[in-house]
Amino acid sequence: MLHYQTIPVTPFEQNCSLLWCDQTQEAAVIDPGGDVPRLLQAVQRLGLQLKAIWLTHAHIDHAGGAGELAERLQLPIIGPHEGDQFWIDGLPQQSAMFGFAPAQAFTPTRWLHDGDQVRIGQETLTVRHCPGHTPGHVVFYAPQLQRAFVGDVLFAGSIGRTDFPQGNHQQLIDSITQRLWPMGDETVFIPGHGPESSFGAERRSNPFVGGT
Repeated sequence: MLHYQTIPVTPFEQNCSLLWCDQTQEAAVIDPGGDVPRLLQAVQRLGLQLKAIWLTHAHIDHAGGAGELAERLQLPIIGPHEGDQFWIDGLPQQSAMFGFAPAQAFTPTRWLHDGDQVRIGQETLTVRHCPGHTPGHVVFYAPQLQRAFVGDVLFAGSIGRTDFPQGNHQQLIDSITQRLWPMGDETVFIPGHGPESSFGAERRSNPFVGGT
């Protein structure tokens, strides 16, 4: 069975998630934006074997710790879509701009595309490419849990910003309505910031995409 635990990291309180298979205790970490020692303590406390880093997108609060963690543990970095390469290249500048610990640029071990799958232990998740917040943003969908890890595409009561370089508001709305809503109203999503919600709740009440 698949399990997850969300750990807020960085001054932006970004929701980093540990995701693991209870048959193997193998784990992936989604969006390690920083606070690497805290993440490693959680891995140890839960008795997990960290096997991979999965990225939804390459903003500093989501990807700032990826290079350090990959180098320290020799882990593959999987994702995002290659549309975010320019954000990865700019991680050192982003870290200085926002007052984060120094961040490393890197080349992902594997880029992700719409419809790809990622696997941890005996568990498989589906990848959806959801541009708009960034051009290379992806979402990880676990139908066996009715959970989706959506990064900064959608929040409880809000949506991702699109005023960053290569952001696109209409793309974001299309990603939400065409890629997320078909996962079903009962699917709970883990956003990049703030509390969990369900797609059904957001379809009913989110002022940006409610009624879509």
